[in-house]
Amino acid sequence: MWRLNLGSLIFGLIAWLLPVIVLVRSGKIGDKSVALLCAGSLAACAVSICMQIFYSDYLVKIEDWSALMDTSAAVAKVSAFLLIVTVLLNVLALRVVFEKKP
Repeated sequence: MWRLNLGSLIFGLIAWLLPVIVLVRSGKIGDKSVALLCAGSLAACAVSICMQIFYSDYLVKIEDWSALMDTSAAVAKVSAFLLIVTVLLNVLALRVVFEKKP
């Protein structure tokens, strides 16, 4: 089940990488590409958080209460941080791209 945590980390990084790509290449990509990259970023964030929920469910099913109690607060905080940063990066990317339009 360690794969859920690894997958969550990878999808979280993808969620942050896609809007950064939009910011770096803001003058070179079209509106449709920007929308797809931002939607992909938000989807990757959702998958990442979902994988953490599945991992918590796994801990409940195997009744590993100590692991669940040790990690639940950190998972909640990190998931909120991931979501907030992802949304802010996407808003910034969209703002930078569409403010350059005449």
